[in-house]
Amino acid sequence: MSHSLGIAIESLVAVLLILTIGYCMLLNKRLTRLKADEHSLRATIGELITATEIAERAIGGLKHTVRDVNENLGSQLASADELSQQLKKQLAEGDNVLRRLSRIAIAARPAIGPEPEPPKMSAAKAVAAAAQAFSDRRRSDGLAA
Repeated sequence: MSHSLGIAIESLVAVLLILTIGYCMLLNKRLTRLKADEHSLRATIGELITATEIAERAIGGLKHTVRDVNENLGSQLASADELSQQLKKQLAEGDNVLRRLSRIAIAARPAIGPEPEPPKMSAAKAVAAAAQAFSDRRRSDGLAA
């Protein structure tokens, strides 16, 4: 009986060893796949780091460009504001000249009777009407092309 028991125990140990070897082979395959995945993951991480560095450099360039554009735009806005103020002054002067010319033209007309007061126009319309009248006079004299 002790001989049969020894064979049974040794058979059980042999079966367990075979199962252990099979399980180790399965684990070895999984570890091989895991290492292959690790290599591809390292390559992906390397590419991601490179892309991140490129993006950081691009962002730095964009920040520099934005700063330059902001400075440029600020100076252009200041220049535009000055030009706007000059144009306002010139328009006011033009309105004054136009009013004086209108008074001179009204005073130079012969008094036939009560003259109707000229209609109130905006400065731009008055300038356009004066320019049109001047252009018509020049064409009737044959001096305009």
